Amino acid sequence: MVTWRELTAEAAAQLGRADVPDAELSARHIGQRATGADGADWLEMLDQHATQRHVAAFDAMVARRHAGEPLQYVIGRWGFRHLDLFIDRRVLIPRPETEIVAGHAIDEVRRLTAATASRVTVVDLGTGSGAIGLSIAMEHEASEVWLTDRSADAIAVARANIAGIGRAGSRVRVSEGDWFDALPPSLRGRVGVVVSNPPYVGDDDEIDSQIAWEPRSALFAPDSASGHAVPGTAHLEHLITHGPDWLLDEGAIVLEMAPKQIDVVAEQAAARFAAVEKIKDLTGRGRAIVARFPLRS
Repeated sequence: MVTWRELTAEAAAQLGRADVPDAELSARHIGQRATGADGADWLEMLDQHATQRHVAAFDAMVARRHAGEPLQYVIGRWGFRHLDLFIDRRVLIPRPETEIVAGHAIDEVRRLTAATASRVTVVDLGTGSGAIGLSIAMEHEASEVWLTDRSADAIAVARANIAGIGRAGSRVRVSEGDWFDALPPSLRGRVGVVVSNPPYVGDDDEIDSQIAWEPRSALFAPDSASGHAVPGTAHLEHLITHGPDWLLDEGAIVLEMAPKQIDVVAEQAAARFAAVEKIKDLTGRGRAIVARFPLRS
């Protein structure tokens, strides 16, 4: 007979010896996932004896983490703003910098709601797990949200997460397709906010071992055809080029990118939008742009 306190301590030590990052955090999250308990319920569980079935589930997850699989995939869920998202290896792991991007998109929805006194259509292109779009639907009742992705696997994960936001899910639609091609033509010129965390890693960029577990199609992007030296910006350039066709006159596009891409992408956006703002992440590095008021050709 072994208690959960003993199990998690042993797992943390095992993971620590293998140089797994955040070994104690991983052991605790795995214990909570195996028992279905968290918060105060987890604290009450610590000195209870684990059942054979629970130990088997716990050991299997510890083995996956020991092999280097990211904790988020091992436990199959992760928090993002006010959401508890289901995730697996079909989609990117939600990150704090993307929470900032979602926050700025929500600010743009609020701005448009105040200006138009009507509901705002929001499009989350390349949605993955649905993290950004579902956060907007949850946090702003005046939003109508479209989630799109070219990956059928990602769409399946996003659909599963819609169920987790309750009644707000009735204002969310899902469409499979490549960028703006996924949208019905009737939305052209009627979208208030386009938001995206597109693939932006260059083919020659180095990535760490944790990111290597994530889907390459959601990470890597071709270089721009415009000839500048910054890699991985082809999708960002596509969104900036075609975004104005889909936006209201007061609309905005919010895009996440790598810090080294921020200047060249902001310059491209300035040719197509009247106002461009650079957004910093929690480390103080440029992480996103907000481009407002599309210029009409």
